[in-house]
Amino acid sequence: MFDNVTILTVDDDSMNLEMLELMLSELGGRILKAGNGREALLVMEQEPGVDVVLLDLEMPVMDGYETIKHIKQSFDWRDIPVIVVTAGTSEVTRMLALGANDFIPKPYNPEELRLRVMNHVRSKKLSDMTKNMNSILEEEVVKKTADLQKALKFSQDAEYEISIRLGKASEFRDQETGMHTRRISELSKELGLLARLSAEQCEILRKSSPLHDVGKIGIPDKILLKPGKLDIDEFEIMKQHTTIGGSILADAVNYPLLNAGAFIALQHHEKWDGSGYPSGMKGNDIHIYARIVMIVDVFDALSSERPYKKAFPLEKTLAIMDEGRGEFFDPDLYDLFRTHINSFVAIRETLKDEFEEHVHMSDAEKMT
Repeated sequence: MFDNVTILTVDDDSMNLEMLELMLSELGGRILKAGNGREALLVMEQEPGVDVVLLDLEMPVMDGYETIKHIKQSFDWRDIPVIVVTAGTSEVTRMLALGANDFIPKPYNPEELRLRVMNHVRSKKLSDMTKNMNSILEEEVVKKTADLQKALKFSQDAEYEISIRLGKASEFRDQETGMHTRRISELSKELGLLARLSAEQCEILRKSSPLHDVGKIGIPDKILLKPGKLDIDEFEIMKQHTTIGGSILADAVNYPLLNAGAFIALQHHEKWDGSGYPSGMKGNDIHIYARIVMIVDVFDALSSERPYKKAFPLEKTLAIMDEGRGEFFDPDLYDLFRTHINSFVAIRETLKDEFEEHVHMSDAEKMT
């Protein structure tokens, strides 16, 4: 399944490199080795197909911290996942700030190690696939210039198909209910119409809003599927689903759905008062699509059943949301939502889940 995967392991202890090779050999593919950061960079220059890097921190010549900087500052390498293999967790925040994607404390469980590597490889392959799809779409449009309308429809349909499939991919990781994506789609369009967005903008919003949590495909299962509250370091990793999603959908300015999805994925946890993440954006600096999706996503989450709670009744849902007006939510958009609440309730009723499925808490809920 992973025959075409290349894994780079970096450690100054040859025994550790041998152990990593033994543990990862079951995945298939190629396993490259380097004894320090400088050697690792040379290997990456010679082997452009590296899919994931397992990196020790304390090494001679060039340590892990400096190596992360070089990788993440490189245009060619910045999307390659870096998993830090460390004997302690005291420097987790520093690692993440430098751009590390994950960490595994020593001694590590072989099965967990393999699963972490597989998850990050899937995330990178999905990002590569999206970039390749953009190129394919461009080639198809060029080929069909004689029939411009047909080519345009093809492009839009392909984008929507990518949007739906990427949305489904995040559902499989988070075990979200199948109807959640459809509800977010229709609820977002409804609020967009009330906000007097154009019909074209509302349609883009409807088709791109399913991409809001696509970045969760890059979050380790241990954190994403944790049944209880996340600690501070775990939450820092969870927050990366916004930047991962933005990265997967980046550089799609010629494709309105993917481009809108990038704004939504990156900004749907930014708050009106500037206390959100990942960038602490504030007010109208947050894209209106992301502000809309945040409101309807919270509404659907509170109104839906979870393993640890029944669906909140409408009164309690609105009472909780009212406290976020002007803090979490754009007050003008929220007032439109509240004034026309019956329309949103009707959409939820129309798109009820056909049967009860197990779902997991959102990252915001886990920190409350």
